[in-house]
Parts: sequence; structure tokens; C-alpha cells
Amino acid sequence: MTTASRILGWSLLVGVIVATLAPIGLRPVTDAPAALERFGAYAAVSFLFAFGYPHRRWQILVILSVVAGAMEALQMVEATRHGRFEDVAVKIAGCWVGVTAAFALALAPGRMAKDEMPR
Repeated sequence: MTTASRILGWSLLVGVIVATLAPIGLRPVTDAPAALERFGAYAAVSFLFAFGYPHRRWQILVILSVVAGAMEALQMVEATRHGRFEDVAVKIAGCWVGVTAAFALALAPGRMAKDEMPR
């Protein structure tokens, strides 16, 4: 399960980066509010990484928060996109929820071996 989480996490992160930096016309859209899309994407990525790398949860939270900020800043390069602090805040909130959910799942009785318990 750990390997699958890592592969899915890296794949989803690449997808998020491409969707974030692509021109607005190439960005996938849903009927959901944009803030919910941002929140959900970062919550899913951070959950997968935190589940796949259980001893690196704090580092994952910091790195993905930096990635979120960097992706918003890089949007300023694309004429059809804009980076905003509010978007970064929503993405970082998603990271917190994803990492917290992975941590809670790890604490579930019988979920992990004793050598994999979170620190």
C-alpha cells in the first residue's frame, strides 16, 4: 500500500503542477468551486505522500506548502493566469487536512505495524 501511495502521490503532484501552470484554456475544470478543486487536489496529494512516507509527515507538509506558493508565483509568468495569496492559503489548508487524515488513519487500531507507527 505504501508503494501505491507513493506512485499515486507523485503522479497526482505532476498533474497538479501541469494543471496549475498550463494556460487557463487547458486547465481541467469541474462544476465544483475553484477553491474546492484547489483544496481537494492538495489534500489528496498530501494524504498520499503522508501515507506513503509515514516518517516524513512534517517535511511533506512544509515541502508541499512551498510548492503551493511557488506554483502560485509561477502563474504570474503565464498571461492567462494569476497567482493570489488566497489560493495559496486554500492549498496549504488542503495540505494540513491531507496530512492530518493520513496521521489519523495511521493511528486507527490495527492499521500499522508497530515499527511504522507515526512519530
